[in-house]
Amino acid sequence: MPPVQIRRRSLLLGLAAAPLLPGLARADAALQVVATTGMIADTARVLGGDAVAVRALMGPGVDPHAYRQTRSDIAALVNADLTLWHGLYLEAQMEEFLGQLAARKPVAAVAEAVPRDLLLAHDDYPDRFDPHVWMDPALWSPVTERIAEALLSVAPDLPLAPALDAHQAELAALRAYADEVLSTIPEDSRILVSAHDAFGYFGRAWGFDVQGIQGISTESEAGVARIEELVSLLVDRRVRAVFVESSVSDRGLRALIEGASAQGHEVAIGGQLFSDAMGPDGTYEGTYLGMIDHNVSLIARSLGGTAPERGRLGLLGAGT
Repeated sequence: MPPVQIRRRSLLLGLAAAPLLPGLARADAALQVVATTGMIADTARVLGGDAVAVRALMGPGVDPHAYRQTRSDIAALVNADLTLWHGLYLEAQMEEFLGQLAARKPVAAVAEAVPRDLLLAHDDYPDRFDPHVWMDPALWSPVTERIAEALLSVAPDLPLAPALDAHQAELAALRAYADEVLSTIPEDSRILVSAHDAFGYFGRAWGFDVQGIQGISTESEAGVARIEELVSLLVDRRVRAVFVESSVSDRGLRALIEGASAQGHEVAIGGQLFSDAMGPDGTYEGTYLGMIDHNVSLIARSLGGTAPERGRLGLLGAGT
């Protein structure tokens, strides 16, 4: 049996046999929640407040497309009251494990709440969808509802309604802010080039031509032909900036910039966007609202529009 299959088999067998581990028993009465991504974890914390203790498996700079659960992750998941994962094939390497976990513990794939007619098709898998729904706050709204439902399913007495209403209002305000600042970018400059195709929902929401060096998953490879195609786009359309992603290597972007320069067109790095992971823990950018505020404000300023230097709430760059 190949080593990867042996490892997967041992992890699944470990799950089937795992009791509540004494060393990881709860230290307080808070509801213990494990979330796969930072965006889900942040939303659960906002909704549950002090009544929940949330652990995110994937922190800042972590690529969820390639993430594999560790033994400490398995221990945390087995001991949690609730597991929240994204779904839509984002955590592709974990799906089999999460399916096994769901047979014995409360588990919710929260992005499955987005109506199918609002999802974009996946580039590489005809029967799957682009999972990056958090790029549009309007699509994160039903995900937020599903997270609240999942919390209430295991703790019906949690007083979530005020926090849910307040957070939904914040999502609507963030969407309105994005509408305002992104509309200041000239239409012929609305071309977003980044390391991988994580911004499809962003492009659809605000009328951008979105181009990624890699496909929807960072597991896909970008060939020479793709690089040459994008260099031609940069030169022909006089694109002024491309964007680094916090969780993806910038090697391909450097190749684009060098290729455009060789043809007499200078392209700048517009800055670093948060694509599959949020900013540093303890910062505004390390929250869902701050992550999107940062992206929207940076894109607007880098592509010829206007946005407040410190974003919608004046909190960008404030640190911890």
